[in-house]
Amino acid sequence: MPQPLEGLLVLDWTIWQQGSVAGAMLGDMGARVIKIEQRGTGDPGRWLVGAGGVDTSNAPNWYFEANNRNKESIEVDLKRPEGREVVLALAEKADVFLQNYRHGVAARLGLDYASLKERNPKIVYGSATGYGPKGDENVEPSFDHLGLARSGIMNAAGEPGMPPLAIGGGVADQMGAIMLAYGVMTALVARERFGIGQEVNASHLGSMSFLQGLSLSMKLMAGMAMPRNFRSEAGNPLWNHYRCADDQWIALAMLQPDRYWADFCRVIERPELAEDPRFVDMTARTLNRVECVALIDEAFARHPRDEWMRRLKEDPGDFIYTIVNTVDDLAEDPQVLANDYVVEMEHPQHGPTKMVGVPVGLSETPGSVRRAAPELGQDTELVLMDVLGWDWDRISALREKEAI
Repeated sequence: MPQPLEGLLVLDWTIWQQGSVAGAMLGDMGARVIKIEQRGTGDPGRWLVGAGGVDTSNAPNWYFEANNRNKESIEVDLKRPEGREVVLALAEKADVFLQNYRHGVAARLGLDYASLKERNPKIVYGSATGYGPKGDENVEPSFDHLGLARSGIMNAAGEPGMPPLAIGGGVADQMGAIMLAYGVMTALVARERFGIGQEVNASHLGSMSFLQGLSLSMKLMAGMAMPRNFRSEAGNPLWNHYRCADDQWIALAMLQPDRYWADFCRVIERPELAEDPRFVDMTARTLNRVECVALIDEAFARHPRDEWMRRLKEDPGDFIYTIVNTVDDLAEDPQVLANDYVVEMEHPQHGPTKMVGVPVGLSETPGSVRRAAPELGQDTELVLMDVLGWDWDRISALREKEAI
């Protein structure tokens, strides 16, 4: 099957996660993505072998693999003019250029949008930063943890009175990458329609603010953001999560609770609660929410989760509910597997290897995970011959000068 970005050439001059995932997303959709890495050292993400104190050195480099699948790699010494000229020559042929270095780094090397635009007016130039391209802090460095902190999401997670809570898994980096890829693909559509290239900017702060769009909109229009809530004081007890007898959790999400309340009371073996004046409607349940949640807690604690899932499914009440997964559970979740949200590919060093799949399905031109992340510089000669048409003598001369 064809892929939607087939035939597009992307230069990916990024490190770590935020920029690199954007390149991987474009690669998933069929673009040819060439990762430009510093000669000798490469992306520092290549050397990350653990997280949270856990040593994963015996496994595939999960961090680099996740961020750099479907890419080729070239090694270039950007400190040398000959190395920079390699990148500029590639930029003349490219559709997209991605970078996520601190503001000013690209300009000092002559790899900023203004410089590349002179050589290729139709190039789409994507930049990922911490706090956006404008303002007094546009030059400040940022990593995922700072994106969580500055965006307010640390104070949105958890219950009232808790300290700010970090969220694991590089969420701010991932969201910044998603927004950068979204912006780049939009700019490619604009180029197709209007014949123009342009610069695309995404940031931790902007992306994570948008992720919290509903809460931020509430603040902007109603004067206050959505507050943290105690689970034990859920205003709508049918929009909450509960621990079952086997210490597994189940989540309910019934936004029109009066429609479900009587049936729900029957399923949890407390039919009398449907007529109890304390809980008879949403208003009453909200006023008596602590008592209501406590009664539901007691009910769910009587049976294991599988039993509750069976009862809720078989009852004609048409309830809205699901299990509460851990990330460990997610890897084997049947819906994840059925929809290829996790896929298996053949890794050249590690054999069959599971990876996160493409989260968006296209019926006629689907994306795919086709190749593992590249070894450092493994495609240097191929790219220079294939994309630029350079011969072995020219490539060897660059090798001798240690520019590649």
